[in-house]
Amino acid sequence: MHAVKLVIVTGSGRSGTSSVAGTLKRLGLHVPQPEVEADESNPRGYYEPKWVTEFHRELLNPIPVRTIDSRPTAMEQAAKAVTPKVELELHEWLSGQLDHPQVVIKDPREFWVHDLWLRVAGELGAEVTTLTMLRHPVEVVRSRDTAYLAEQTASFRRQRETTNVAAWVNAAFETERVTRGHRRAFVLYGDLVGDWRSAMARAGEQLAITYGDTTAPHPVDEFIDAKLNRSQISWDDLEVQPQLRDLAERTWAAMNTLVGAPHDEGAIAELERMRGEYVEMYEFAAALALDETTAQVAGVRRRLKERLATKQERLEKLRAEVRELRSR
Repeated sequence: MHAVKLVIVTGSGRSGTSSVAGTLKRLGLHVPQPEVEADESNPRGYYEPKWVTEFHRELLNPIPVRTIDSRPTAMEQAAKAVTPKVELELHEWLSGQLDHPQVVIKDPREFWVHDLWLRVAGELGAEVTTLTMLRHPVEVVRSRDTAYLAEQTASFRRQRETTNVAAWVNAAFETERVTRGHRRAFVLYGDLVGDWRSAMARAGEQLAITYGDTTAPHPVDEFIDAKLNRSQISWDDLEVQPQLRDLAERTWAAMNTLVGAPHDEGAIAELERMRGEYVEMYEFAAALALDETTAQVAGVRRRLKERLATKQERLEKLRAEVRELRSR
């Protein structure tokens, strides 16, 4: 009897994870129910098991760790949040989801606690594989923040765009590192919307998963819309420091190599080297902004102290009013 295939779909938000998860579902793989409902942000659906999104949110938000996070220490922080209780919760839920030979778990945050999933799935006899969606960082950042940043100041836009490009780079490094030990596939968003049959055939072979009949007409033909890939790649629309832009571009190139050869030793070595470069860049940036960070922390503490003083003053007034009423 073959082990259940657990196909975990990951990748930066807005990189096509929903599109590929929806494609896998239409190709016969099972998405645990209930799913996160479609909304205005993603009208075609998310294809995320609702339990999984809530599990990761409760685990990672208090730290906090963002879906993609620029901090090189984010993975370490996420690992500290994994307790025996957390592991038991995942074990209990996942044990009831493996009654299908091929199961899809999609949540872009999964890679932060990928080792947890590997341990629990291994205990249950399931084989973990990953499908990571790749989309150029300019397109990801533009897709995430275009509407939100339109009303913001130039300084705020610059900060947000820089953080999100850095977070994309960091997420690429961490996703690649944690998925080296098993079957994996990397799919370019442009390949998926341009020719989903070729892209999914390659991924299916790399992951050793099977599909039903893919001849036309097929439900995926209606689901995948080539018009979705309208973005034109250009750094001119973002205000990002040249050094970070260069690192992001080189990271993108190395990740592209993994599409055809998921365990290419040269690409892995280059990504590992660039990760060291990124850590150094991040530490210098943090040192450069130390006074600003210290000032912001002090400002937050001051505001909290002022609010506490105001509440204390109101409380004293209420107590005085109560004493006056009692004395009458």
